[in-house]
Amino acid sequence: MTEILDQIEQMLVENGQDLYGGEAVTQTEHALQCAFLAEQTNANAALITASLLHDIGHFLEPEFELSLEKGQDMQHEQLGEKFLEKWFEEEVTEPVKLHVAAKRYLCATNENYFEKLSPASVLSLKLQGGPMSDEEIAGFEQFKFYKQALRLRVWDDLAKDPQFKTPPVTHFMQYVHQSLIENNEISDRNSI
Repeated sequence: MTEILDQIEQMLVENGQDLYGGEAVTQTEHALQCAFLAEQTNANAALITASLLHDIGHFLEPEFELSLEKGQDMQHEQLGEKFLEKWFEEEVTEPVKLHVAAKRYLCATNENYFEKLSPASVLSLKLQGGPMSDEEIAGFEQFKFYKQALRLRVWDDLAKDPQFKTPPVTHFMQYVHQSLIENNEISDRNSI
């Protein structure tokens, strides 16, 4: 399990120095801000981990930024979920998978939400299908962790401030470690 912890930390530290999708922060700064916002609300380790890693799909696809410029949606949320599901349970992977759908949901259900989106988020919303239909809203609400995905989405939208200072990546790795499947299995066995 230490290999995946090292890999995640390396991805965040070394691969996240490009600007994040037309925003004024790097991908790593965005991830750290999102995780810090989650931590400040006393979210559990799994949701802080999901907040830190929600855009890990960007790191897995080298052409991600170029695809946005070409008007293509590379579905980074799906890439991220597929990568993470080997090591983390749904409490982490579902909010990651659903954070894009959560934006579409909030655009459809909250009349003030759309006006708060950054220009880059407005552009990506178009590529991701726009606001949800009533049928899509009902389907989204059937996911077990949809409320966590909505919380993550709000932090995601706020985590784009170039002046926002956060702890370093190493600070958040404790939550990633706590959220690993192996640690959860050990805890379950010890509670029997």
